[in-house]
Amino acid sequence: MKKDIKERLKKINLLILDVDGVMTDGRIIMDNEGRELKNFDVRDGHGIKLLQRYNIKVAILTGRNSKVVEHRARDLEIEEVYQGAFNKKEIFEKILKKHNLTAENVAYIGDDIVDVPVLRAVGFSVAVADALAVVKKQVHFISAFRGGRGAVREICEMILQAQGKWPEIGAKYGILDKVNKKKKS
Repeated sequence: MKKDIKERLKKINLLILDVDGVMTDGRIIMDNEGRELKNFDVRDGHGIKLLQRYNIKVAILTGRNSKVVEHRARDLEIEEVYQGAFNKKEIFEKILKKHNLTAENVAYIGDDIVDVPVLRAVGFSVAVADALAVVKKQVHFISAFRGGRGAVREICEMILQAQGKWPEIGAKYGILDKVNKKKKS
């Protein structure tokens, strides 16, 4: 991990996520009754839970309104959900005030032009691999993964690694012992 990226990640206390194209692959499936369906990656969800266990807050900030998002947020115990956000930057400013944070304490993952004002403002900005090219030009980091396919998990792990929490997580799940044994061989 590059030194400047690591320094930015050390300061993160809050991760804000867009939904369509970040937490999902951006597709919206509608059934014959008009009910909306979305696909979420379970590993992304586990990354979110890991952050929360280490007192890093997670919020959702999306331009659309969807019951599916409410259900997923409840499932992940994400209490701050802002839907129907036409002006994401305005809501971002309210979030900062609410939590008494500065922009450098916040990471944001986006994929489309509506995310650009927030991406420009935060301490650590991320575009998913399949984000628009114009968005990728605005960020500190481009995920190796597409939206809804591991991008959120990648960033959760990066934050935890930069903040020195990853060894504890690895020890808890018994993965560091195996990694360390391989290195000694």
